[in-house]
Amino acid sequence: MNKIDLDGRTAIVTGGADGIGRAISERFLASGAAVVMWDIRQANLDAMLAANDLGDRLQGVKVDVTDPDQVAAARDSAVTGKGKIDILVCNAGIAGPAKKSWDYSYAEWRSVVGLDLDAVFICCQSLIPHMMGNGYGRIVNIASIAGKEGNPNACAYSAAKAGVIGLTKSLAKETAEAGVLINCVTPAAIRTAIFDQMTPEHVDYMLSRIPMGRLGRTDEAAALVAWLASEDCSFSTGGVFDLSGGRATY
Repeated sequence: MNKIDLDGRTAIVTGGADGIGRAISERFLASGAAVVMWDIRQANLDAMLAANDLGDRLQGVKVDVTDPDQVAAARDSAVTGKGKIDILVCNAGIAGPAKKSWDYSYAEWRSVVGLDLDAVFICCQSLIPHMMGNGYGRIVNIASIAGKEGNPNACAYSAAKAGVIGLTKSLAKETAEAGVLINCVTPAAIRTAIFDQMTPEHVDYMLSRIPMGRLGRTDEAAALVAWLASEDCSFSTGGVFDLSGGRATY
C-alpha cells in the first residue's frame, strides 16, 4: 500500500462503517488521519470501533444524513471535538429496488434520491462554509458509473448519481478559489453489502459491462479517495474520476 500523507487531518466519512465507507475510513486511518464515521447503523459503528482500538482517532456517530438538523448537530460536535474538519467523504447510499421505472412507487423513488443525492447536498452545504473559513478542504462524493450511463431497472439510483456528478461540478466551481477542492468518483460494480439488494440478473448485467472481467474491490476505491482527499490533489476540482475496470473510457 502506497503512503498517502493525511497526518494531522480530520475526516468525516458518511456510511463510514461498512462497505466502501469502511475501506475509506481504514485507509484514512492508515494514512494518519483522524476519522469520524457518520452511519445510520449503530451495529456497524460498534463493529468498526471494536476492530480498531485507536482511541480518539476513530469515532462513530449515529447520524441520519438525510436530516439537516442531525447533520448540523453532528458537524458542530465534530468541530468542537476536533477543532476543524479537513475532509468530507459523502459515501452513504442505497441501490433501491431493481424494477422498471413505471413500476417504481414514488416512495421508493424518494427513498433512493433522498439518501443518494439529497444527503450529499445536505452534508456538503453543512461543511463547506467551515472549510472555506479555514482556507482548506477536500470533499469526495461517491457517485457511480450509473450516473454517467444510466442502468436499466435502476432509474432512481442512476438519476441520483447523475445528480451527484452535477452537484460536484457546481460546488467545485463555487469553491475553486477558496482552497476547497471537490471531486467525485464513479465506481462500476464493487462487491459490498449493497449487492444484497440487487437481483443476480442485475449483478450479472453490471459485470458483463466491465472489460477487466471482475468486480472492483473496496480497497481500490479507498486508494483513489485517499489521494483525492490529500494535499497532493491540488489542481483537480470538479473532476469525475472513473473506477470502472475499463467500462467508462470517455
